[in-house]
Amino acid sequence: MTSHDVPNALMVDGFRVRRSFGYGGLSRTATIFAAVALVLDGFIATSMPISLVVTLPVTAIVIGLAAARRHGMSALAYYWARIAWRRASRAEATNYRRVLLPHPYALDLPGVGASSTLIKAYDPTSGRGVGIVHDRTSGYMTVSTLLSPGGSLMAPTTTVQGNMRSWASVLDGMSTDEQIKGATVTIQITPGAGEALGDDVAVRTDPGAPQLARQVIDELVRTTPRATASVAPWMSVTVDPLATSNPPEELSDQVAETLRVVDGLDLSGTGTDIGRRATDVDLRRLVRAAYDPSVFNARDAEFEDLEWAECGPQAADDLLEEYVHDGAVSLSWVLREMPRRPIPYSVLLPLLAPGKFQRRITLAYRVLDPLEGEAVLEREISHAENTAQTTKEVKGRAKWSQRADVQKAHQAAAQMSGGQQVVDWTLMVTGTARRPADLPAMRQELERAVKATRGIRMRPAFGAQAAVFAAGIPLGYNPLVK
Repeated sequence: MTSHDVPNALMVDGFRVRRSFGYGGLSRTATIFAAVALVLDGFIATSMPISLVVTLPVTAIVIGLAAARRHGMSALAYYWARIAWRRASRAEATNYRRVLLPHPYALDLPGVGASSTLIKAYDPTSGRGVGIVHDRTSGYMTVSTLLSPGGSLMAPTTTVQGNMRSWASVLDGMSTDEQIKGATVTIQITPGAGEALGDDVAVRTDPGAPQLARQVIDELVRTTPRATASVAPWMSVTVDPLATSNPPEELSDQVAETLRVVDGLDLSGTGTDIGRRATDVDLRRLVRAAYDPSVFNARDAEFEDLEWAECGPQAADDLLEEYVHDGAVSLSWVLREMPRRPIPYSVLLPLLAPGKFQRRITLAYRVLDPLEGEAVLEREISHAENTAQTTKEVKGRAKWSQRADVQKAHQAAAQMSGGQQVVDWTLMVTGTARRPADLPAMRQELERAVKATRGIRMRPAFGAQAAVFAAGIPLGYNPLVK
């Protein structure tokens, strides 16, 4: 049984991209802007008819770019992102150099992590220390939990179904708690050099084992040194401690409220075991090792005295499709489209397989509350039906894809009425190479891993490499949280 050859009971579907109703492939917002632009062209032409020679072609070009698609987005948004990045690059806003200057923000982390700070707290329920990332701008606090996932490929079907139902219950609990703003689940795979595998086998080898068995094991250790990898999974939950009837004023009380909310999420039965809450040293290690992979295996003592700002890069360059930091280079891709057919629960297995380069796979969630979810689905049903009806009036019949989209929108509404929740989510993948010369090989490895999922479509995070990179490490940044 392959990762895609699974029982029908373990297939999942219900993925749908939000769409707004517009004309000619335009979104609702683009349609409104196009109508306003045409009206303005008409008003200008009443006094200067010759202006139509200029205004109409420009308007037509802008509308055409808005209707065309490029990398899963409108061509107008794509080229606007490139132009915005070029302007920022010329202003040197995409370059970061950490220097000691008498400036209040000279030692902040770069980009989206600039407003974050690390708090070392004490968790009375576990009797251990815990690290909390506090966003000084929004007041949100993020707690990361180190996980130890168990394998489910060889588990019985009923066990996997139970794990999926338990995870759905966790998301359901997030939807009814106003203090939980979002969550991310990250799995970081760091390839090993093979020494750890050889040392472990040497300790476990029985001196009295048959000679043939020992030869086979020695051959495996010799020929598969790259098959070992260090897997570090964690879940980060973003909480607003002030979203209560009696918001706490003191910072210590806000920390206590955040820990109380996070402790209310029960991950038992989801197929993963909770290791422990990440301490401040754990967070420093994860963040620093992301920017400088060479310190991944350093001792904890080397991170204890690091300031939070020192966990970031010494130097970084946010390029259009790459992110260069401390001598390493990273590529970040984001989800473009999920398959329109049911997919197996193990669809992400090719992305989670060890490779030659460090890789982080991040799932970001924002669970909509029942009222917001119902409003979103009603709006999506109206948009899908209006699009199909408009096409039918123009061409005589609606497209098969439009009819299927209407059915999927109704199916989502029926599922929500049955107790399921509407979830905004996205998938992000970041690969890091220690040498810029390895960039082509890493890009090829990522492309092959994405293609091996057989249906998931991803694209580079154009002009947002640093932000997507930060979303995969415990900095308290979730792109879905407003």
